[in-house]
Amino acid sequence: MSRATLRRTLASLALLLCGGAFAGPCPEVDSAAVLWLDKMARSMREISYHGVVTLQREDEMQVMQVSHLTDGDASIERLTQLTGQGAEVDRQAHSRACVHPGHQLLRMSEELRAGRCGITERYRLSMGGRERVAGRSAVQILVKPLDMYRFGYVMSLDHETGLLLKSATVGHGNSVLEKYQFASLSYDPRLPETMESATVHHAMHPHPALVHTGPTVKRPWQVQWLPGGFAATDAPPANGARRTYTDGLAVFSVFLETLERGIQPGEGYVSEGGTLSYTRGMSVGGQSVLVTVIGEVPVNTARMVADSIAWMH
Repeated sequence: MSRATLRRTLASLALLLCGGAFAGPCPEVDSAAVLWLDKMARSMREISYHGVVTLQREDEMQVMQVSHLTDGDASIERLTQLTGQGAEVDRQAHSRACVHPGHQLLRMSEELRAGRCGITERYRLSMGGRERVAGRSAVQILVKPLDMYRFGYVMSLDHETGLLLKSATVGHGNSVLEKYQFASLSYDPRLPETMESATVHHAMHPHPALVHTGPTVKRPWQVQWLPGGFAATDAPPANGARRTYTDGLAVFSVFLETLERGIQPGEGYVSEGGTLSYTRGMSVGGQSVLVTVIGEVPVNTARMVADSIAWMH
């Protein structure tokens, strides 16, 4: 038996076994799509790669060089803008043992075997066609939201490694809000030479359990409503000025600022592709506040989240 035949046989057997395991609590789950999504979540942390990526939002296109290197128990990540201001974001010695909440939510095989449907309660996953992206054979995963509180996605994953090669964010009416894709890709485990950048940001990723030292507000507060399936990414203090949530695919943050003077009630928002910045002046328990929601959600979701903010007693 050839290696290729062996791989196909093992893959088929895995699908049959997992399909049976998934059939109980979540009978409509597409087993193949779940396995590919699970593989994608792992590949983003475990594989070394670098390449050139394009991000298109309406008539605007950005070009970036993206690098990810795994080195023992840690990883190194670098993102450099090749257009615009040429900024660079660099993150060193990020522990591979650190599993982000979003990646954990995408490990669907573990969720389903534990009797939980996970994001399949919020999205319908199905297999699409095949295509080539950056010279690689890719398989499509169609991700359709089951409610109005989030966007949909069309993802193309490397058929060999599961790495996300292309992603389109789909809004209401099947409109494509933004598209991300590799134009070139290499799995060389060596980082490319650093390019000259106008600004370099050294990103830090403290452990979620560590005490946060960011901005605070006068009183403890809470977000009383979230779209189903969203969970906090960390544990900020009750009076911390920021909260961040994810459902495994989308992420948004809520910022609260207390104001000394009264503010006229009102709202405004700006959308860039699939990313929204929503700001609202309002009164919470007689205190004037400014609420900002930034992330990958529709404006009505941001509005409902802002409406639910309350002081904790």
